[in-house]
Amino acid sequence: MTKLLATLAALITALLAVPIACAALATTSNAAAEPETVTDPACLQAAPAAGQWRAPLATGYAITSRFGMRLHPVRRVWKLHNGVDLVAPPATPVVAAAGGTVTTASAHPAWGNHVVIQHTGGISTLYAHLATIKGGIKPGSRVAAGQALGVQGSTGYSTGAHLHFTVTVNGTDVDPQPFMTSHGAPLDGHPTTTTPARPAAGTVEGGVGFDLPQPAVRPDSLHNPALPIPADVEKLYKDAAAKYGLPWTLLAGIGMEETAHGRNTATSSAGAQGLMQFMPATFAHYGVDGNGDGRTVITDPADSIHSAANYLVASGALKGPDGIRRALFAYNHADWYVGDVLHYAHTYGGGTVTGTITDCEPGTESPLGPGAEPLPAGEAGRVLAWAKTKLGGPYVMGAAGPTAYDCSSYVQAAYRTAGITLPRTAQDQRDWLAAGHGQRIALGQEKPGDLIFINSYLGPTRVGHVALVWNSETKQTIEAASSSRGIVIGDYRNWTSKQIFEIWRVSG
Repeated sequence: MTKLLATLAALITALLAVPIACAALATTSNAAAEPETVTDPACLQAAPAAGQWRAPLATGYAITSRFGMRLHPVRRVWKLHNGVDLVAPPATPVVAAAGGTVTTASAHPAWGNHVVIQHTGGISTLYAHLATIKGGIKPGSRVAAGQALGVQGSTGYSTGAHLHFTVTVNGTDVDPQPFMTSHGAPLDGHPTTTTPARPAAGTVEGGVGFDLPQPAVRPDSLHNPALPIPADVEKLYKDAAAKYGLPWTLLAGIGMEETAHGRNTATSSAGAQGLMQFMPATFAHYGVDGNGDGRTVITDPADSIHSAANYLVASGALKGPDGIRRALFAYNHADWYVGDVLHYAHTYGGGTVTGTITDCEPGTESPLGPGAEPLPAGEAGRVLAWAKTKLGGPYVMGAAGPTAYDCSSYVQAAYRTAGITLPRTAQDQRDWLAAGHGQRIALGQEKPGDLIFINSYLGPTRVGHVALVWNSETKQTIEAASSSRGIVIGDYRNWTSKQIFEIWRVSG
């Protein structure tokens, strides 16, 4: 059993340790370098919904059969039980363990009524023996973590009502228990809830989330354990992380690796300075005033930490687990550095990145102007008519319908009614348009159905919210605004002063 668990742990580690897609330019300087960009073909496709992992049942449950060899209860032969059996009270909803795309939703002689969901990273999950499959769950459906798939049952080869739950990684079935534990959702009998990082109530929101990746190599942290964080420094980490949509532990990982949270801030041999060890040339470009005193100083702890957050986001840290690795690699071009920082980050608690799961480059903008033709009246009308049917509905961050949406999934679903597939998140939608699928429109030239992108809780350099133009004369939007406001008719007149305010027209 110990050998089996070790093998499974190695498999999970290998899955999470995705190769870094940047040039392996090693350096001895612990200092932020210029970021690099990588093209992801998924930018031109709709990305599946994502979010934190959770238990696949909506209530408490018991495990009645585990992963491994067993005597099959119906066929009476010894064979691998490729999942776990979970038993809950009658009529308990079965829910998606994570966001993704439904690939199967049908009856099967053995599995009975079953659903298969494809997630990112080569991971899929199977939900078998359902009494019923929920209406609307069909191949191609995008589901959010926690979205109902059906009801626990006893269809197929089954001797009693239960859920058979399988996790498959790159074509190989793995034990769901260690897998789910490693993804922050241990199968311990308790229902879990999807709780992506959220900004304060009442602010605009958008995007999805993913967990900090695990470290691969980490030579330095094997010998230098994570040190306690001074209270004032920890507050700076948390303030900067909240502003830029990062887990504060990621900034703490860099602070530990660079200066042990300010215990050694001497200028490095390469010339790096401050608590987060910036090179002056890099700081001149990415430095921000972190404490609002009107000055941006490389040796000021607040400025240094906020600048590190700004730099990580500019380097792609919000674009999936690989984006985290690339951003850290850009900070210091060494694989061991990436591993050390991630190890320290997990030691301090890990966390969820509020960002995207694709890696879209910004693309080349078309000239600003009214040159793009609006969608034909019929298509624009369908988009807005569908959007109107959802007015008053709930906003749920990471949700992708059919009963709840966030800002970008709402826009995505609206445009799907016109046969146009947009990417999943607000930033990716904007970048997709700039990559040749739309044209930027000058204020005053917008038409109903155009898209407005602004920065919000993800920081001043990142698109965090998207809305549809509802009435261009009165400057009204129709949007999934926030968890406190839901889906509403809004007003974009006061958005023009934001750091990011862009109007885009989808190419018809």
